[in-house]
Amino acid sequence: MTLRDLIPALPRATVSGSLDPEIAALTASSREVAPGVLFAAIRGTSADGHKYISAAIEAGAIAILAETAPPADLTDKVTWLHVADSRRAIAALASAFYGHPWRDLAMAGITGTNGKTTTAFLLHHVMKTVWHRSGLLGTVRVDDGLASAPARHTTPGSIELSALLSTMRGNGCRGVAMEVSSHGIHQDRVGGIGFDACVFTNLTQDHLDYHGTIDDYFAAKAAWFHNLAADPMGKKPTAVINVDDSYGAELAQALEGKMPVIRFGFGVHCDFRANSLRQSARGMEFELTVKGKSYLVRAPLIGRFNVYNLLAALGAATACGIRLREAIAAVATAPQVPGRMEFVGTAGGTNVFVDYAHTPDALENACRTLRELNPRRLLTVFGCGGDRDRTKRPLMAAAASRHSDACIVTSDNPRSEDPLAIIREIEPGLTGKGNRSIPDRAEAIAYTIRNAFSGDIVLIAGKGHESTQQFADVTIDFDDRKHASLALRERAAAFTQPKR
Repeated sequence: MTLRDLIPALPRATVSGSLDPEIAALTASSREVAPGVLFAAIRGTSADGHKYISAAIEAGAIAILAETAPPADLTDKVTWLHVADSRRAIAALASAFYGHPWRDLAMAGITGTNGKTTTAFLLHHVMKTVWHRSGLLGTVRVDDGLASAPARHTTPGSIELSALLSTMRGNGCRGVAMEVSSHGIHQDRVGGIGFDACVFTNLTQDHLDYHGTIDDYFAAKAAWFHNLAADPMGKKPTAVINVDDSYGAELAQALEGKMPVIRFGFGVHCDFRANSLRQSARGMEFELTVKGKSYLVRAPLIGRFNVYNLLAALGAATACGIRLREAIAAVATAPQVPGRMEFVGTAGGTNVFVDYAHTPDALENACRTLRELNPRRLLTVFGCGGDRDRTKRPLMAAAASRHSDACIVTSDNPRSEDPLAIIREIEPGLTGKGNRSIPDRAEAIAYTIRNAFSGDIVLIAGKGHESTQQFADVTIDFDDRKHASLALRERAAAFTQPKR
């Protein structure tokens, strides 16, 4: 593909040099430059790609995309594309380079503080059940229709994203369920991608270390919806919004008349309304009302928050063209989502769950859900990540304390911070008796399961599906589920040992 074929994607670019060169690949990393590659100079939070333009040219870059005009001494060496915004421009170029794969796929994006991963997993399961092959992009896993692998980012960079969508199209996928992070929106990773369904799950305090204020955090997410409403790129996007959430209600009102909106929740004004929820340790069922008709929804999930995730997935499925009855039938066989209220096992009458909850709201929802199962006691193991929003640390403690009989505070991913210092900032939010701080996470998990009573539930929160733990100078293998399983085996052995 020549640069001449790609340039229509950048109608406002100023071009210096020939448009005839063949473009072999696109990259925003100078380390990946090779002969025939177009290098995009992007201004990041920690580095400015414009500083590496000379190195890219020396490595054989055939074209440069930049926010500056070309220096006079380089005009004869390389084709230069001068644009106002490199991030937005490379997203548009990437889509064109890979043949706009999203045009041939039913695209559903999910954004929000909590619930993105579960909603994406549920929707992907519905798509696979109905269409045989579909793609998944998210925090936990990437599925290209033929193979599945651990994910590196919630929302990939724009070049990688278009490449993955192209692979999914080539593999016969008919639809894609993907998580869309606020970082991904703010950094234009989903720029140039059209969507059929755009989902808003909720918004609570998180990522303020990046966005600054919760209003800016909301504005970043809302911008995605408003951009799609203003330029649907040939698709007919439908916003699927949780209007029981105050920010969701505000967003739905702002989009009124600009794009179709499916409102979901428990409220009487919802288009997808849930009521009569019944649940047990094995799953849930509830009545769904849509356009005056009622449907019985069953799913192997627990928790009121998972009702919202199911409503979001069902709404998005219909926006992507799947019949509602087929979608409802599919969620009844949905798999367990890794690290999302995942049941690890039981021993000596104690049940153990692992959940990714790492915000005050998510942790409170997780604790409230398990409390509704009427345990003898609820014991909650949690910590807070280092180098992240410090203001939520005592809030996390307060959220856990409200519904737990005892909290065991431990390390999460300390990163560059002192684990003990993080714990000291968590502890002021704790209330009640029986709380304990154990910095070593493996020891905290083992201690809690070893000392639980029959009838207790243990919740291990914060890291969910993660398989590593990050410290200042090292990253170690660490999976909450594996450590919990080991502790459960030791507990089971202790209960089965003959008494002397």
